[in-house]
Formats: sequence, C-alpha cells, structure tokens
Amino acid sequence: MASTSISPEDYNNFCKFLEEHSGIVLGDNKQYLVNSRLAPLVDKNDVADISGLIHLVMDKTNKQLRADVVDVMTTNETLWFRDNYPYEILKETLLPSMKDINRPIKIWSSACSSGQEPYSIAMIILEYQKQNPGSLSRGVSILATDLSPSMLEHAKEGKYDSLALARGLSDERKKVFFEDLGNGDCRIKEDVRKMVEFKSQNLQESYSLLGNFDIIFCRNVLIYFSPKAKSEILRKFSAALNPGGYLFLGASESMTGLCDDFNMERSSLGIFYQKK
Repeated sequence: MASTSISPEDYNNFCKFLEEHSGIVLGDNKQYLVNSRLAPLVDKNDVADISGLIHLVMDKTNKQLRADVVDVMTTNETLWFRDNYPYEILKETLLPSMKDINRPIKIWSSACSSGQEPYSIAMIILEYQKQNPGSLSRGVSILATDLSPSMLEHAKEGKYDSLALARGLSDERKKVFFEDLGNGDCRIKEDVRKMVEFKSQNLQESYSLLGNFDIIFCRNVLIYFSPKAKSEILRKFSAALNPGGYLFLGASESMTGLCDDFNMERSSLGIFYQKK
C-alpha cells in the first residue's frame, strides 16, 4: 500500500500541476483522493510512495507519466440516463422542435467518460424516431469527447459488465439496445455505436475544429473547474452552438455570474439553457 502521507508542499505542487493540465481544482483536504487515484501508479513506476511519484510528475520530461496521472485523476464514475430529466427534455421538447430541420442534427457529449451519456442520448434518439416515423430524416450525429484516453477506449468498445449495466439502465432498454456476451457482460448494438464518434478533447483548449452543434451536454463537469475556467468554457460552448442551440449542465450546476450568453429555460421536467 502506497504511503498516504503527502507533504503540504507536494500536495500544493500537484494541485497546481493538475489544474494546469486538466482544469480540475482539487481544493483543500483532498489528499485522500490523490492517494487513492495515484496508488496504482506507484509500483508501476518503481517509487516508494505517493510523494515520490509526485516528484516524478514534476519532471517535465516524463511525458508518459504525466499523461497517466491526468488520466487516472480525470476518470469519473457515471451511469445510464443520469438524473433522467435531460433525456426526457430531449425526447419530449427538443427533438420535436427540430424534427423538420433539413440537415443533420449535431449533439456533443463533452465529457463522455466511459460512454454512458452519449449512448443514452443515442438510445433516446432511436426511441423517438421509432415513435415518430420520418422525423429527423437527415439523421443525428453525436460527438463524444473526454480527456481520458482509457475512458475513450472503453467507450468506443461499448462493452459493459453487470455492475455498470445495473446503474440506471432498465431491463427493457437492455434487451433492445444490447447484445449479451455471456458472464453478465453486454455490448451496445452496432446501430447505437455507429451514431457516436469519440474524440479526445480538453475543455480548456479550442473547440474550433469540432464544428457547431445544436445541443451540448456538459453535465457534472464544471464543478471541478475554477470560476474563471468555468466562464471560459461556457463562452466557448456558446460559440460552438448554432443560434438558439441548447446546453445541459448538471443538476447541481449553475452559470449564474459566469456567462450571460444563455437564457435559462424551465420546464416541468427540469432546467436547461438556450443560447440567446
């Protein structure tokens, strides 16, 4: 077991490194999180403890270790149809408003983790099209991005174990959209997978090469950023949205005082934002 003792100096240096390279702000008293996330890398890099690993991370020439550290620190738990209401709003309000648009609809899942969010969006779209034949005739494309290479590889594969499948996925959707691989594992069916394109993207960098979108999901992500970084990300989301485009944030997240490019929309299902 790697030592849990991290000096204040090492912790502060690591916090600065992580914010600079991922945008994540750890704050005070998160040494336990650093320890638990970095522990698997201690033996792999032949160092005695977490502090020794942090000293290696500070060496700018060790690019692979830096990438590995950012990867493990930005890997987050997720689940299918998280909070449910964004998907209900998508199906009941947004997709009907776009059903006659004579071009492909573009949706961006901006922090896709292991893929549950973009695949949930794809399932909703397929359900909507089945219930409304002929609608969205030009198709819907979903871009899913994340900073973590390991999460992107996992998401592309579309394979999930019984524990992941139990988190928010109904038996009915499991039967319709997944193929059973045995031993409790299932894989997203090809008609769902082919709707989603996965790419690496740091939310602090430029989005200009991604194109423009009709809907952006950035849920339960901004909570990890500083207020300045949040404002910059929200402004870039605004620039990446088509006129009148929509943005979903996490249930506990707000853009109050951060960006005035959006109107808050309230429905009986929940809150979302529309570009002014």
